[in-house]
Amino acid sequence: MSYELRDHTADVAVEAEGRSFDAVAAAVADGLAAAMCDDVPPEGERFDVRVDAESREALLFDYLDELIYQRDVRGVLPVDNGVEIAERDGAFELAGSARGVPLASVSAREIKAVTYSEMELEETAAGWRAYVVFDV
Repeated sequence: MSYELRDHTADVAVEAEGRSFDAVAAAVADGLAAAMCDDVPPEGERFDVRVDAESREALLFDYLDELIYQRDVRGVLPVDNGVEIAERDGAFELAGSARGVPLASVSAREIKAVTYSEMELEETAAGWRAYVVFDV
């Protein structure tokens, strides 16, 4: 799995690829962390994240929105993201975790929100590709 930060007018975008939907979702989350902070120290406790949604796009949006919420509530930068996604009865369930680096330990830029603007999520011959724009 991999990601790249992309310039986007007044915002920032993350383009990611992964062999599975799980991998691309985690890669976008790691890209979100990279958009907020250049150097991440090794400290921080892991915490769990759970999200349910009716579509893959909604699940990816809600997952990234939850990470931003956890950042604000816990005062941590979510890094080293890992997820497992299951499809049940036409809905999607994400169970994941992240290492929460205390914001006091990093110099972080603020990402205000994830957006649906220009969001792309597609299955490719090599796996999955995602493009997500974040409001800064």
